[in-house]
Amino acid sequence: MDQFRNHPLYMQHNIDTAMSSLWDFYKKRFIPLFLISFVMSLALQYISTYVNIQELSTITDPMLMLGKMKEMMVPVLIISLINLLFSVVLQYYILYNPLSSENNILVAVLKSMKYFVPYLIVMILLAIAASVAIILGILLLVVGVFFSILYVMTLYLFILPVMMAEEANIADTITRTIKLSHRNFWSNIGWVAVFLIILVVLTLIFSGIILLPFTGSFIKTIANPGETTDLVNMTQNPLFIILSALVGALTLPLIPLFSCILYFNARAREEMSEVVTIIEPEKDRVRVEDLYAKPYSDDHPDNPDNKG
Repeated sequence: MDQFRNHPLYMQHNIDTAMSSLWDFYKKRFIPLFLISFVMSLALQYISTYVNIQELSTITDPMLMLGKMKEMMVPVLIISLINLLFSVVLQYYILYNPLSSENNILVAVLKSMKYFVPYLIVMILLAIAASVAIILGILLLVVGVFFSILYVMTLYLFILPVMMAEEANIADTITRTIKLSHRNFWSNIGWVAVFLIILVVLTLIFSGIILLPFTGSFIKTIANPGETTDLVNMTQNPLFIILSALVGALTLPLIPLFSCILYFNARAREEMSEVVTIIEPEKDRVRVEDLYAKPYSDDHPDNPDNKG
């Protein structure tokens, strides 16, 4: 862990330093982050064309609908695996590239693969826990659901940095994730909420820009919701796929970057509290010399040697 103390994101952050550090890192390593994210986003956008939700709305036979959903399971599974795979690569690059220029994209791809299966297992467990949390949140209506989503998202952001930086196994990853995410719990929840709002706003702005060439089809679908063919054709248009991939490439690196900031902030605060815990007992400890009166100086008026 000592090697990460030289990482540019390793410090005790407040919300201002967190956002400024994220932006500085993003600018400095924009090209490799963009390239990795663009390949990931392009693959996701292309495979998504095989998932046509619109077809389900036209099927009335339950058996046919079930069969169609089974067909969609394969591309959905592939999308999930690609998303996890590139998330591991991005996270490794962000963690280790600042420590050594030798940790380039190719090295990140190769060395990050050992974390893929453990990460997949932890994500399955998190998905199960998230389902339970959201069900419990539904009992508290909108506020409960929103809080459950924020809590699960906070846990998710800690997983990969813990696994990679601390070389933790699955069990240790889970326990350390819970421990670190609960350190300054409300601060972490608040930061995640702010980050998600910023991410959603940026995504909406960029999505609005890429829709400009397809304004006619989009407006036609809004005016006549029953006609979704134009909208489906638009999402399968090669130009739309490329533009969507470009938007994804701009925003996807922000998530692993913010994960590192949350993790390094928690680690820095944890280590500082450990230092304080060690220093405080030393300060209050009674020493042997404190049990005896200190000798007077030669010129002190109460020195018995000066009284004659």
